[in-house]
Amino acid sequence: MAPQRQIQGEQYIICESPEINVGWIGGWKRGIARVFPAFRSRNYRLYFAGQLISLIGTWLQMVAQGWLVWQLTGSALAVGSVAAVAGLPMFLFSFFGGMAADRFDKRKILFFTQASAMVLALALGGLTVTDRISVPAIAFLAFLLGVVHAIDSPARQAFVVELVGKKYLQSAIALNSGIFNGARVIGPSIAGFVIYFAGTGGAFLMNGVSYLAVLAALLFIKTKSNLPEVHSHPMRAIQQGLFYAWTHPVIKTLLFLTAVTSIFGWSYATMLPVIAAGTFGLNAQGLGFLYSAAGLGALAAMVLVSAFSAKIHPSVFIFGGNALFAAGIFLFTLAAHLPLALFFLFIAGLGLLAQFSTINGTIQHLVSDNFRGRIMSLYTFMFIGLMPLGNAEIGYLSERFGTAHAIQINTAIVLLLGLLVFLKAKNVNLRQ
Repeated sequence: MAPQRQIQGEQYIICESPEINVGWIGGWKRGIARVFPAFRSRNYRLYFAGQLISLIGTWLQMVAQGWLVWQLTGSALAVGSVAAVAGLPMFLFSFFGGMAADRFDKRKILFFTQASAMVLALALGGLTVTDRISVPAIAFLAFLLGVVHAIDSPARQAFVVELVGKKYLQSAIALNSGIFNGARVIGPSIAGFVIYFAGTGGAFLMNGVSYLAVLAALLFIKTKSNLPEVHSHPMRAIQQGLFYAWTHPVIKTLLFLTAVTSIFGWSYATMLPVIAAGTFGLNAQGLGFLYSAAGLGALAAMVLVSAFSAKIHPSVFIFGGNALFAAGIFLFTLAAHLPLALFFLFIAGLGLLAQFSTINGTIQHLVSDNFRGRIMSLYTFMFIGLMPLGNAEIGYLSERFGTAHAIQINTAIVLLLGLLVFLKAKNVNLRQ
């Protein structure tokens, strides 16, 4: 029977390390397992395959949605505003999602949220193909999808340790980031073709169908759930999580750096449709190439982090990645030729993935199991929930000073604050 622990009036059942099936490994597969040890887990292999297919569809929809808003309005402010509306629920509700992840079966939460996202994608596709779509309708459905993500994301982050245990946690987190960014390569790459042949509505419908893959994977995954029996009031539970994060020097530092990059750095992606059309004269297919370049860089970082995280100090990936990302995006805005722009996006994607996957893995390695859902909801809040601020801010700056100058201002802030955090955190042990 799993060990039990009593903490601040709440009884928790701490999950044991999941059983790792290594019987599949043979020949060349041993090499893969050495670089990506999380693949030793059958549960994780199922999860990886389902998420990859589903996230390709998600990126397909992200590109199509931004392109559709731009076509309907021709306004950078509108593109940024819809993205801000989509991210607002993460700002409002992510803490409650983390509390739910600490109270209920995470696999069941994920099944519910993924099924809900499928329904919303199909609804958006149906409205678009029947010419009933409008910017308010896009914003409304984007808001509802944001609510789903606010519940889904903390549970998804905390679910990883139930799939692989702490031994292979950093590998699994790097691979999860690789799934996201691999999908960012594939999804946008095919988005242009899908939009050309089937329209943006067809892209939304394809995303809806893609959710079937992750739903099927969740049905076949078997885990020993870290299911607590929580008796404290929901608001009290949230307060305990906030206090835990505030009093933990490493987690507090990493959450702050995540917030800085989310607000002032990640928002560049919202403006890529504007740069694609306005600077390089690209169509939807060309926009996909821009997203894919950053995604390829992230895939390169996935291999580096998964293979060398045990040998290289986390600060190298975190602060070195921060500097690479900021420099890459800044130089991207100065590039006059498309190949050079793609190269700088590759560098930026490498830096961003190295930074965020290492931050995620470090936090999950240090956090107590009893607070995992709530702390990961804080991470999600900093990573995604604050994006509406960045999207609204860069939309305003783009209208005022131009998109390129807006991105340059923001990346300079990311680089400066990252340097200040590095200087302040030199004496903080990231592996304590």
